[in-house]
Amino acid sequence: MNKPKTRPALPQAHDLEPGLVVATYGRHCLVETPEGRRLICHPRGKKNQVVVGDQVLWQIAGDEGSIEKLQERRNLFYRQDEIRTKSFAANLDRVLILIAADPEYSESQLSRALVAAEAERITPIIALNKSDLAQPFAQAWERLAPYRAMGYSVMPISLSPRSPVADDGVAALCKHLQGLTTLVLGPSGSGKSTLINRLVPDALVETGEISLALNSGKHTTTSTRWYWVPALDGSAEDGAARTALIDSPGFQEFGLHHIEPTRLADCMPDLRQHLGGCKFYNCTHLHEPGCAVLAQVETAEHPGTISVRRHRIYAQLFEELGQQRW
Repeated sequence: MNKPKTRPALPQAHDLEPGLVVATYGRHCLVETPEGRRLICHPRGKKNQVVVGDQVLWQIAGDEGSIEKLQERRNLFYRQDEIRTKSFAANLDRVLILIAADPEYSESQLSRALVAAEAERITPIIALNKSDLAQPFAQAWERLAPYRAMGYSVMPISLSPRSPVADDGVAALCKHLQGLTTLVLGPSGSGKSTLINRLVPDALVETGEISLALNSGKHTTTSTRWYWVPALDGSAEDGAARTALIDSPGFQEFGLHHIEPTRLADCMPDLRQHLGGCKFYNCTHLHEPGCAVLAQVETAEHPGTISVRRHRIYAQLFEELGQQRW
């Protein structure tokens, strides 16, 4: 009589090794051990999707590794449109949104990225590149006035080697990144690669090594990468946290379909400060009488604390997020 087959015993937690996901592509990823060794790993199970910044438990599987457990995340920064979800990174302290004075940045895209950060309770920083272009920069800087008024850190920088300025702003920006894990986000052409290469001199070499490791004749290069920035670290004797930057691919669209329309105003600081004062508990802040938010939208007669542009973006997003749920 045939003996019933038994399932192989699952590995116990004490048999597993901790690791940090530093690059991903499809069903493969690169995991770094606490000692700094890196190896290719494959998540176990179809639903066990990992992203850069994830803390995992893994075990050796041949000459590679198998991820057995995904540790609990503090947060997950991602975007979602009608078709798919794109996860950027997990366990972040900051999201650095890098935009440029020229060509003109999209305020709608900036607002979407800020909403996504607010939804995950991640502190955003806005860096406006090309401060060496006097007139375009002055105009772009003025457009950012509402964001400075909300309390966001808005940093002027210049990453152009052709037009150096006395103070390029990078040192001031670095003070906001020291000892933290930061996702660098922005549209193509905003200067992300230039900034990464400035702060991580070996970034191109490391990228090549990661690509080579993940390719191995059968994989494709990764698009999101983790870089350590030793130059920004404090003293090891003081137990200072290490500094990390995560480089993300450029994007043209930033969907927010994972956010309920009724939650949108709470993710926009200029609107959020007036919530709770409306006449109706289910106020959409679009047309209702006695709306505390609408009462603060600027007009020719009333300066207000909410710019017309910002409320227009809110109205557009509210309609977009409401339509996709019918």
